[in-house]
Parts: sequence; structure tokens; C-alpha cells
Amino acid sequence: MKRKLLSVILASAMAAALLTGCGGSSTPDAAADTGSETTEESNESAEDTADSTVEEEVAAAPSGDGSVYLLNFKPESDQQWKDLADIYTEQTGVEVNVLTAAEGTYSTTMQAEMAKDEAPTIFNIGNATAAQTWNDYTYDLSGTALYDHLSDKSLVINYDGKVAAIANCYECYGIIYNKTILNDYCSVEGAVISSVDDIKDFATLKAVAEDINSRVDEINDALGTNLTGAFSSSGLDGGSSWRFSGHLAGVALYYEFLDAGCDLVAGQAEIEGKYLDNFKNVWDMYVGTSSADPKTLEGGTYNAEMEFGMGEAVFFQNGNWEYAALTNPDNGYEVTDEDLGMMPIYYGVDDANQGLCVGTENYWAVNAKASEEDIAATLAFLEWVITSDEGRNAITNEMGLSAPFDTFTGDYEPENAFVRDNNTYMADGKTAVAWSFNATPNVDDWRADVVAALTAYTNGSGQWDAVKTAFVDGWATQWQLAEEAK
Repeated sequence: MKRKLLSVILASAMAAALLTGCGGSSTPDAAADTGSETTEESNESAEDTADSTVEEEVAAAPSGDGSVYLLNFKPESDQQWKDLADIYTEQTGVEVNVLTAAEGTYSTTMQAEMAKDEAPTIFNIGNATAAQTWNDYTYDLSGTALYDHLSDKSLVINYDGKVAAIANCYECYGIIYNKTILNDYCSVEGAVISSVDDIKDFATLKAVAEDINSRVDEINDALGTNLTGAFSSSGLDGGSSWRFSGHLAGVALYYEFLDAGCDLVAGQAEIEGKYLDNFKNVWDMYVGTSSADPKTLEGGTYNAEMEFGMGEAVFFQNGNWEYAALTNPDNGYEVTDEDLGMMPIYYGVDDANQGLCVGTENYWAVNAKASEEDIAATLAFLEWVITSDEGRNAITNEMGLSAPFDTFTGDYEPENAFVRDNNTYMADGKTAVAWSFNATPNVDDWRADVVAALTAYTNGSGQWDAVKTAFVDGWATQWQLAEEAK
């Protein structure tokens, strides 16, 4: 009887949320006014609310015949979302379908799926440009449980007077490294550092990488390792190039936006490429200290994750989302949690103060063109994901993500080694690098041109000036095209 009563209350609350969504709005200023600072009392209240939800086993499923269709952005979490969907359907009877787009195909997959009669009710957008493109499809999430539980109200995309999307995870990226091998390297005769802590800038990192790469056989003999190079491969194929046209380029954009005094994640119409020499230095280090053939990086034959996981490389540029794959015993990798660390992508600009790159391009949006029943079912499902034991365990412990909701406490705080490192950098007063690549106009087209030029430079068929042209002139062109499309 208690469960039935609570379900009725939740159904009424969901109906009220729908009415609020139709007429309500949220401005950036309003979001900023309800920032991430909370009192101990409010934190305890949030924990009590989450615990109460779990204790009462409330499924939060609305009445009616609504269903849920999640178009998942992250291929590495495909199975976890499908498992969650099955659990939720078993508990509530509400049908939840999950489709995961292949790596690098989310935009085209979403365009195709959104044109169907049975379109996704949950989809991902990454920035304000995407919010503009899909404005007619984004339901106003202000007043929903998802928004209310958000720890930091700045982790939303506000567009056209509404909360168009809400961050579903808060991520960090940098240079993943094998702590065990790097620590052991320090004991090898002739090592250029005596401690991993000596790596605090680009110059030192480069010296270490070059030394390891030039003495791979000697180091393998001394340590019993099976290294093939210092850095894992820097693939320029569609499944890997985003690490460089997006994440590595994002550091250059961050420092330029910082100098310009503009919004670090909204960017500006024109850039100068002030830090492209730094980009080049880091890229040359990646390519020059890897066993991968620079002439074949675009071929899709390399697997940087596997190279690192099997102990063939010491360094691997990627993010905290790699933790789940690297520590999954089913993958057969040799690295363990104790081996994993992450350091900043030192750029030679402000290395002494630089932390990891922190932010997100993963925001849940709810399809405003879905039926009222499907919208209600979708909001209830998302609330269940962030409040139930099953949902919180999947997000934190199985997907290895750091969720920005006040319900993720106790056993559901992140155990991710890379998130722990990020927390240490922040506690030490290091400045997190904002995800400035989120400002990229017509992101797929801009990145494609940058990758094409970078590929030609790397395989020897082109010059670095072409990379600068694609980066700077391409940005202005795509920004103008995006403006004209508004």
C-alpha cells in the first residue's frame, strides 16, 4: 500500500513537472545563482532523499503507456545501459530501448533516428551549437528531478530561455600513464628523473618520453617489461582522431580564450592560433616517441588502448572514461588500478599551475516532440538512474564515470583512479583546463579539415602551415556558416 501511494504521488509530481516544462524558463544568470555551494544540512537532506527513494523501492514510473528510447553517446558503456534498461523494465513494466551509436557516428546516427516515427526520447548534445540545431526537440528540464538533483547548476546547456540539456557526467582527460613502469624506470641507470613527481612540465615529460623510446630494449631487459615505445599510437582514423582534433586542440583553444577574456566554453568568432606551436610540440612528441609508423596513422590499424593496457606503452592521451575498459578483467589487459595515473597535457604555457582538462560534452536532452506519456516515462527513468542503487552503481562502478548529482554519495562516490588524481590536482590548487573545444563551430566539418591537414603533415605529404590554415581560417569559416544557419 505504501508503494502504491508513493507511486501516485510521483505520478502527480511528474504531471506538475510537465506543466512547468511547457511554460517555465531558465536563464544562465538564474542557473549561476543556484551554484554548487551547499550547506551540510542540505547535503544531508539530499542523502536522506536518495536513501528514502531506495528504501521504499520506488520505481518512479509514471502511469500510462509511455516508453523510453535512449540513443547512447558512449560505445564503451553500451552493455551497461542495456543491462540497466532490462532491470528497469523488469521492475516497472516500462519498455526501455537502447541504441548505441558507433564511435564517431553519433551525429549522423541521431539525424537518422530523430527522423523516425519512434524517435529517441533521450539523446546527447555537446554544446550550445548543438542546442541551437536541435532547439525544437529539447524539452525544458528546469523543474525536473534531474535538474533538482544536479550538484552544480552550471552543468547545463541553457538555450532559448530553457534548460535544454543537463550534464550526465563530469569528466577529465590528460595523459594516462603507467605508474608502476614509470616508477621502475626511475631506478634504471641513466634515467632522466629520479621520481614521477619530477614531471611537472612539458620539457621534462618530453625528455622522459624520448629517453624511454630510445632505450626500449635496454629498459625491457632491466625491468622485465614489454614496451614498444613511450607513447601509445596516435591514430588519425575516425575512431581516434577526436583525441587530437578535439582534446589536444582544446588546450590550445583554452589558452587563447583565456588571453582573450572570452567565455572559455563559448569561445569567439575568430582565433589566431596563438598556441599552435605548443600543439605542434606536443604532437611531435606523441608521434616521435611511439612505435607506430607516422605514415599509417590514418589507417585505423592501431589500438592505443590495447597498447597501453598490455604494457606496451607508458603514456596514453585519453580520459577518465578509459578506466572501466582498462580495469575490466574481460579485456585481458595487464594493467590494474594500482598501475593507473593521469597527469596534465603539459603545453609549455603555464605548466606549474596547470591541472587536468575538466568538463563534459555529454548532456542529456529529452525529446520535446515525443508524446506526453513518453516524456513522463523518460523523466521517471532518468530520475531512477540517478537515485536507485542499480543506476548509481552502473554509472559510478561499472561505467567509471563521475556523476554531477547530489545522490552519488557513500558507496557511489567515484572509485576511478583518474578522478582521484583530478581531485588531488584540484586540492593542490592547480587550475583545471576548461573544455574549450565545446565551442567548436560545425564541429564535425572543422575537425575533419584539421585532421586532414594534420595527417598530411604527419605522413610527410604536407606542411604544418596547412594545419594552421585549417585551424584558424577553418574556424572563421565554420563560425560564419553556423551564424548564417541560425
